Amino acid sequence: MDWLYFLVGCAVLFLLLQICTLLRSDCDLALIWMKYIGKSPESLKGQVVWVTGASSGIGEALALKLASAGCRLVLSARREDRLQTLKQRCVELGYGTPNDYLVLPLDLLDYDSHKGLVETALKYFKKIDCLVNNAGRSQRAVISKTSFAVDQQMLAVNTLGSISLTKAVLPVFIRQNSGQVVVTSSLAGKIGSPGLASYCASKYALHGWFDCLRVESVMYNIHVTVACPGPVFSEALIHAFTEDPNKNLGLKMQPGEKRMTAARCAHLMALAMANNMDEVWLTANPELSYLYMNQYLPSIFHWLAKRFGQKRLKKILEGIGDLH
Repeated sequence: MDWLYFLVGCAVLFLLLQICTLLRSDCDLALIWMKYIGKSPESLKGQVVWVTGASSGIGEALALKLASAGCRLVLSARREDRLQTLKQRCVELGYGTPNDYLVLPLDLLDYDSHKGLVETALKYFKKIDCLVNNAGRSQRAVISKTSFAVDQQMLAVNTLGSISLTKAVLPVFIRQNSGQVVVTSSLAGKIGSPGLASYCASKYALHGWFDCLRVESVMYNIHVTVACPGPVFSEALIHAFTEDPNKNLGLKMQPGEKRMTAARCAHLMALAMANNMDEVWLTANPELSYLYMNQYLPSIFHWLAKRFGQKRLKKILEGIGDLH
């Protein structure tokens, strides 16, 4: 029986090690281990990566990270001036030459333009190795006050926009018999929260569609990576939808808030990309613990969510709680 006690002891020690690691981490356990046994972001060198939403926040930081790793980039967003500034910054930092970057303005809602943009990128680089669906908008408002028009616009931008662009790029990946699709989802794509319903809906939908794509694309050597960041410093709250489709939230994040930096988020995403990981969670505790509880103890999690979620909802409705 000594060997049995030994195995049980090893299992307990391993479990305690994992728990301690998790409590100190800002990403899921699989990604933590990949730091030590997986490929580094530098293994992406030479790849042509198309990053949408590259004008600010996570997209801008990811573009800088990939450029430093030696990738050639297609930079897309609506604000072309910011993309040009980003391109110039990459070159000034010594990340390749101007020819390694293509600034390609993109409107996610102009679905009919997406195939043409793919052709432009192909004409310039001759191939596309990876598409990063990062562009999108956030939203803050309770369901009872939110116009249905906001729900429609949120899904149109965050969900249908990414699906449309991916379907435009997919034939290229199939012809190449290789490719990777990366999706910037959110903690809100895994866990619902008061004041985020429309945003959650758009992110949950992405998980369903891209989970199907992951399975269907195995035969073509196409990988799908879904990244789920928690709170990250960005301009998201400035442009976020409210209950009114014609009104933005207009809030700036403050330096003292508990959020991950965009640079750290980008580094973790690049690590996940380099290792073709299926889904990664990029957030510290307590949010990271919520994700694990939701995954492995759903009944307990939902009981707690209803209890504590009510307190937050009441504060929001009374005007004394924030919608950050």
